[in-house]
Amino acid sequence: MSRVIVTGSGIAGLTAALRLSGRHTVTLVTKDRLGESNTEWAQGGIAGVIGPDDTVASHIADTLTAGAGHCDPEAVRTLCEAGGDAIVALAEAGVDFDTDPTGAWVRGMEGAHSYPRILHSGGDATGRAISTALAQKLRTEVAAGRITLLEDTMLVDILTTGAHERRQGRATGDVTATGVTVLREGRVEALAADAIVLATGGVGQLFAHTTNPAAATGDGLAAAIRADAKVSDLEFFQFHPTALPGPGFLISEAVRGAGALILDEHGHRFMTDIDDRAELASRDVVALALHRRQAAQDGRPCFLDARAVPDVQATFPSITAGLAAHGLDLSRDLIPVTPAAHYFMGGVTTDRDGRTSIHGVFAIGEVACTGVHGANRLASNSLLEGAVFAARAVDAIDAQSTHTNDADLAFEDSVNHELPLPQFGSFHQAALTRNELQALTWAHLGVERTAEGLRTLLDRLGDGARGGFVPGDGARSGDRSTTPAAPSVQALETANLALIARHMARHALAREHSLGAHTRTDTHTDTTLTSHTALLQEATAC
Repeated sequence: MSRVIVTGSGIAGLTAALRLSGRHTVTLVTKDRLGESNTEWAQGGIAGVIGPDDTVASHIADTLTAGAGHCDPEAVRTLCEAGGDAIVALAEAGVDFDTDPTGAWVRGMEGAHSYPRILHSGGDATGRAISTALAQKLRTEVAAGRITLLEDTMLVDILTTGAHERRQGRATGDVTATGVTVLREGRVEALAADAIVLATGGVGQLFAHTTNPAAATGDGLAAAIRADAKVSDLEFFQFHPTALPGPGFLISEAVRGAGALILDEHGHRFMTDIDDRAELASRDVVALALHRRQAAQDGRPCFLDARAVPDVQATFPSITAGLAAHGLDLSRDLIPVTPAAHYFMGGVTTDRDGRTSIHGVFAIGEVACTGVHGANRLASNSLLEGAVFAARAVDAIDAQSTHTNDADLAFEDSVNHELPLPQFGSFHQAALTRNELQALTWAHLGVERTAEGLRTLLDRLGDGARGGFVPGDGARSGDRSTTPAAPSVQALETANLALIARHMARHALAREHSLGAHTRTDTHTDTTLTSHTALLQEATAC
């Protein structure tokens, strides 16, 4: 039996913790309440081959095409072959997928899929249904004493052997994780572990416009970077085409799958001019087309037209309610939309069992880079990835399990661990606030990028990153203080975001040509990398 710490409570973290329960001493750490994650916000559904008219080979082909030739084919095969079993396991865990009058699961169509293979629960509340079912099972395990749950607890750092030697450039041999530090009830505590599972989700809060919840600040990725874990594909960030300007409320791709159209300010349906798949083209294509059309309209939004979709309010009740809160009616109004940061294809590099370059550290879900998504994620593959690779990581942990006492993990107050608190030194007066950071990344690391803009961003981050961020600047992002203060969740989050932004910008600068969700407008694009050459023509027209 091993001591295992799971950080994060989306589909990946919950699946891992539940599968580990009873065989290991498991502690689940989550920054907010249990289940608060991108999973809970997911509207679109989960993809998987269910039914005789679809094939695994087709799902693989669609995933590889969306990934723009940058996927790991074997990782994609692993994902798609396990899809059906993963969906059945979720149903057995209590997820009620939508059915037709015969009782068969309803399979929907989404962008860049060749067949209807998207399963939903509650119409557009799939993520919430999955999160609720798994969280309920986990609380049962907690009540039985088989899992320790730490809510309102933020991951700070990964503790490793040889950390001091590594910082001095004298590291030799493999690096092994020994535990983590967390921020809990205003104190930094160290938790020992034989295995650590990073499942902390994405980093959408890096951008001024995002569909992600407030907690999506890349804490696990930043901790892995500080521990010198290998990371990959950080230049690839997916921007969802249809979010409500301002609040970032997501209008699922499933609405377009049901027949909704995208119109410019003149009412012209322009996606048919760009891609044969029109509104159902892959997300990078649709987001870039929207971004460029809005730029041609001096920043005024385009619109989603779902007025002709049958029973649209009944089919998408959560979206209907969310839009109603902003005075909009999906069945009657043209809905203003804009691209928004949605999903991070890059992350901590893993093998197909979730292992990272640090022995004892596993990464699953959005924080990981398994190679499944390549340069652009196929719609509704992310929930599936979380479920499939969480199960594989648990099998790997079982295989390397070491015997320990069954006693609960002890908490040790310690701010003097080997890895210092990130970014908290003497305060630098030029430090960026959260709002400033988000505006810079949206301008220079957003839908379109140039070398000049990326270097501008790196120059600004060089100023902001040398000192510490103002504690609490996430809540009062315009305030600055020169007085050092104790670490806060908001300040640590902003430091994490700045660290990730630097690494993302370096990756984006190094990849000089456009590929998938990474669009460079200052270099010649090799059109052999994409079949959507009409999109480049649209750029010229706009």
